Amino acid sequence: MKYDFFLFDLDGTLTDPQVGMKKSLQYALEAMGEQTIIKDFAQLVGPPLRDSFRDVFGFVGERNELAVMKYREYFGEKGLFESEPYPGIIELLQKLKANGAKIAIATSKVMKYAERIAEHFGFSQYFDYICGSEFDGRRGAKSEVIACVLEHFRIKNTPEDLARVVMIGDRKYDIIGAKVAGIDSIGVLWGFGGAEELQAAGATLVVDSPEELHRNLQII
Repeated sequence: MKYDFFLFDLDGTLTDPQVGMKKSLQYALEAMGEQTIIKDFAQLVGPPLRDSFRDVFGFVGERNELAVMKYREYFGEKGLFESEPYPGIIELLQKLKANGAKIAIATSKVMKYAERIAEHFGFSQYFDYICGSEFDGRRGAKSEVIACVLEHFRIKNTPEDLARVVMIGDRKYDIIGAKVAGIDSIGVLWGFGGAEELQAAGATLVVDSPEELHRNLQII
């Protein structure tokens, strides 16, 4: 394989988070006195939570912070476990690990939540590092998360080193973050983005399934 380091997004790439996230959002909106019905869930998967509450629901300042707190009241207790790994993901991770790859989770989700999810679903053993945002919003942008992972693996900012790394995710935020970092990206279609979004963002490659992803990695 061309790559030695594989960075995976979490929501929409490793796991389907719809049930837990929808319940957490509904809990938060009801606590805020909002009667909004969530019609386009995909737009809420990918951006930092504070950005979603601001851009989708118009919450700013203290109201935004209260919405985030209410979301986490449910998510931290129940919602993070109301998801499931996509079919074929565990097998993909096993194959990459068997080939000697270094693997990381690079998510805008709070890092502590990402660690608990990976442990709960039994795939934390395949990851050399898990990086996400902090509860106070630090490191919320995907480019910042990717930079954190590159620093952890001591990847130098040279064409030779960066060419060994690929970001894998389902939304444009993953692809754009990878471009900022100077690394390749692979868009996946089993999540929430779609081919048009991923290609427009400049994905190096777009694949339909974990099996297709592995096949392409073998010939790249």
